[in-house]
Amino acid sequence: MGKEDARERLSEKMKRWSDSVGRKLAKAPERRASFNNTSGIPVERIYSPLDVKDEDYLSVVGLPGEYPYTRGVQPTMYRGRYWTMRQYAGFATAEESNRRYKFLLEQGQTGLSVAFDLPTQIGYDSDHEMAIGEVGKVGVAIDSLEDMETLFAGIPLDQVSTSMTINAPAAVLLPMYIAVAEKQGVAIEKLRGTIQNDILKEYSSRGTYIFPPKPSMRIITDIFAFCEDKVPQWNTISISGYHIREAGSTAVQEVAFTLANGIAYVRAAIDAGLDVDRFGPRLSFFFNAHSDFFEEAAKYRAARRLWAEVMLERFKAKDPRSMMVRFHTQTAGCTLTLQQPKNNIVRVAFQALSAVLGGTQSLHTNSMDEALCLPSEEAVQIALRTQQIIAYETGVADTVDPLAGSYYVETLTTQIYERAKEYIRKIDEMGGAVDAIEKGYIQREIQDSAYRYQREIEEKERVVVGVNRFQTKEERPANLLRVDPSVREAQIQRLKSLRQRRDNAGIKSALEALERAARGRENLVPKILEAVKTYATLGEICDVLRSVFGEYRAVSTLGN
Repeated sequence: MGKEDARERLSEKMKRWSDSVGRKLAKAPERRASFNNTSGIPVERIYSPLDVKDEDYLSVVGLPGEYPYTRGVQPTMYRGRYWTMRQYAGFATAEESNRRYKFLLEQGQTGLSVAFDLPTQIGYDSDHEMAIGEVGKVGVAIDSLEDMETLFAGIPLDQVSTSMTINAPAAVLLPMYIAVAEKQGVAIEKLRGTIQNDILKEYSSRGTYIFPPKPSMRIITDIFAFCEDKVPQWNTISISGYHIREAGSTAVQEVAFTLANGIAYVRAAIDAGLDVDRFGPRLSFFFNAHSDFFEEAAKYRAARRLWAEVMLERFKAKDPRSMMVRFHTQTAGCTLTLQQPKNNIVRVAFQALSAVLGGTQSLHTNSMDEALCLPSEEAVQIALRTQQIIAYETGVADTVDPLAGSYYVETLTTQIYERAKEYIRKIDEMGGAVDAIEKGYIQREIQDSAYRYQREIEEKERVVVGVNRFQTKEERPANLLRVDPSVREAQIQRLKSLRQRRDNAGIKSALEALERAARGRENLVPKILEAVKTYATLGEICDVLRSVFGEYRAVSTLGN
């Protein structure tokens, strides 16, 4: 029997089966009239070979470690080594965060992931009026090189990989990290890690921006160029879909808007004279692991395929590493509930499993109490143990891309790929991601999706266990970890002491040199590094750049 005959026979059999099921549904209907995932993609009752398009397997799915990387960027994946297990951490002072990092490393964590407080993220020192009430709350307060030295005291920076969730002031925090390494006697070419450094998603989804888009893109490409020469093992950007998803996007939009931002960064770097195959291998990505298990696993596979195609066909990359989506994943903070918080342990476990089955290179698992407070040591340990159990006990890491060949997963991978590609086409027609953001298009799309999702929960079309079904009467939680308001006072005193001890004449000279560079075309990172080493503060450096570049004001999407 030939291939076409077999497909025709299967098609006839499927039709008879479907008709039979349809007759039975009159007596025993399904739970809903229709099933859709979070992206609005219909979920069929059953999938078969008829749903997998008759395309060339090697060009669409391929083999692990080979174009189009649908099945993974490494040929042996976790059979070689497990993903990097990171727990995003940082709160209060540098001393307290340093103790948490050492605790996590003792528990088997294999990489550090630094959370900075809001004043640090938007370039203000702890004594600025804009910092009132926020110092040390959602991350660690870093005002100067002195704080960074304390943060990494006793942690050899040539033996850990460090990820820093910092965007607008990334060009300040990375030089601080480099300066700490130099003080430890570590050659900067040995440093491994990532700065998020993704400003475009801040305009559309998160809000911790400082400068307008054009100077922000200049700063990013300056970092690309500096690290290419000086810090070759450093990932110069983590293009983040995580926050796009947290803001309410669908899985399809997360892929589309993240890769559209990536296209904008690549174009800006090429326009700045950089070779795509010099900076391309150091690009990394950051995705969300939400709750629709198969949709998430398919999402990562679709993103790899689409980015490989973009880099090969649009930017003519030749180095295979330039075409690879290497990504970190964090489980979805927006799915954590303050009701029945122990349920979050289960949610996080399934989300983490979808990321592993989707081929992540690095993973953070949220703690069960994060909807209530900063995570306790017990909650952090459970979150880390979740990753370790997946790695060492489940067997899912023993073969590469174990979901491949599933009629459902392959069909869903292609559907996400095609829908995300259509979004990118629309964004291209607008002039690219920067123009789409400035027009408010991406913001509106995310807002509309967030509204639909929340409405589904409120109307109980989408069940959240313990929230809109299966509720129980609960006692008010006790012993929650809170940041003492005195942290700000301590930081202010530290700043006063630093300003009295440092060489203020040297700082003035370094900041003036930075201002001249900002007004010209010189790479800003070496000038910032010089200023950092004089113990100029984060706020002082950012204020110089504010004076030259100005500050961004959000685009209103109301009424559009």
